[in-house]
Amino acid sequence: MLEISQQDFEKLTGFIKKNYGLDLTEKKVLIESRLSNYIMDSGYNSFEEYLPTLYNNYMGDEIANLINRLTTNYTYFMREVMHFEHFVNVFLPYAEKNIKNHDICIWSAGCSFGNEPYNLQMCMDEYFGSKKYGWNLKILATDISYNALRAAKNGIYTESSMEKIPQRWRGMYFKSVGNGLYQVSDSIRKNVEFRYHNLMDPIKFKKTFDLIVCRNVMIYFDEATKTQLCKKFYKVTNPGGYLYIGHAETAPEDMPYTKQEPAIFRKEATV
Repeated sequence: MLEISQQDFEKLTGFIKKNYGLDLTEKKVLIESRLSNYIMDSGYNSFEEYLPTLYNNYMGDEIANLINRLTTNYTYFMREVMHFEHFVNVFLPYAEKNIKNHDICIWSAGCSFGNEPYNLQMCMDEYFGSKKYGWNLKILATDISYNALRAAKNGIYTESSMEKIPQRWRGMYFKSVGNGLYQVSDSIRKNVEFRYHNLMDPIKFKKTFDLIVCRNVMIYFDEATKTQLCKKFYKVTNPGGYLYIGHAETAPEDMPYTKQEPAIFRKEATV
């Protein structure tokens, strides 16, 4: 296993934290263990040789690839099922009653391989049924990993990742593509728009949101970064809108939203 010098370690973790918000300052062993083979397979003999290539990659795809290797993109359908229960039983009835223009705006921030936004889309498809044609139900899904976004757009998953979804959904929303793999149906995939976005960048989307889902992303952020991000989310959340975070995450102390349930927060509705 390659070793990274303390100087290079501090420069690398400082660069990642400044530009992407991830706090890896206590993860020296993890960085060495997860990147050593990748660096050598890429033709470099050391971190010292590799890092200039990383810093000089103006497109940013190399750093996104590196972050993808350092963070755990472990995901599956119906992960943290309480969110989906709230989504169907509380959020969607609220949205159906109160969103008069029939345009429900949802952002899956840090969507990884796409399970989450597709899962939300399936919930909406079943909830609205034939009424769905009178609604705009498209979901925006973003991530900093180009590899994850490419996989998400294809929408192909292993059977093991589908273990927790309702059995009826397998025939409704998936088709077998062989070798134990299943692809999300075209009717669901067409309603999820995948885009690159770094959560440390300003949020400049055309619409504001009725629901932002950012789960198991802030677990890598320090308190100040979490506070900054939640305040940015709050500004682009419509009155009465919701924020879901991961159950393993803690909200910042200076949280602008009001807590509704564990890992579920809401912006106060206007009277």
